[in-house]
Amino acid sequence: MEFPYLTCTIAVLAAYVAGSLPFGFWISKCLGVDIRDKGSGNIGATNVLRTLGKKVGITVLILDILKGFLPVLIGSLIIFSELPDSMRDNEEIVGTIYVLLAIAAIVGHNYTFWLGFKGGKGIATSAGSIMPFLPQVLIGALLIWIISFFLTRYVAIASMASAFSIPILTAVLDHNYLFPEINSSLPVISFGVIAAIMAVWRHRSNIQRLMKGEEDRFERKVKDKVQ
Repeated sequence: MEFPYLTCTIAVLAAYVAGSLPFGFWISKCLGVDIRDKGSGNIGATNVLRTLGKKVGITVLILDILKGFLPVLIGSLIIFSELPDSMRDNEEIVGTIYVLLAIAAIVGHNYTFWLGFKGGKGIATSAGSIMPFLPQVLIGALLIWIISFFLTRYVAIASMASAFSIPILTAVLDHNYLFPEINSSLPVISFGVIAAIMAVWRHRSNIQRLMKGEEDRFERKVKDKVQ
């Protein structure tokens, strides 16, 4: 039995197509708004939330997570079902399969063919894509996002901080007695580094606005006191 190259190729292409579904654009368009002309112009959940409110923003967030999670989960299960037994125990081969599917979904979101290869920033889709194979790392990255956000009130800073934590957490948590063994093979660590670099690249406009003091913050709402 050989490596299922054809199945793997089809699964990776399917992951890209699934990741490319621009839910933020489609949903906002159904509500009579072109989200690309509002706020930051981004089609992701943050800009949708700012523009159309919490319910729509959270809906887009969930869908963006799912379009990373489902292609990786389903694609990996299909590939593993055809993978020779001798390869299933190879951490690098298994890690490579997960990484290829995850990158395809993230690239699909960031560069969707539906919108002229212009898309979102990939944070929610990245989170969904690592859920099937790095759930412990995802929890750690989410905690870092929450802490960074409440300290700074900037989504961009929180997103980049959590992205940079992925390769570090993958290496630190592996073989830790508190957690089951984590796949920290070279492909997976490399994926974490690539995801972090991609997050910075996709947030370059936010970085420029942060340097100029023009980036929007999520401020706490203070209820008016009743006289």
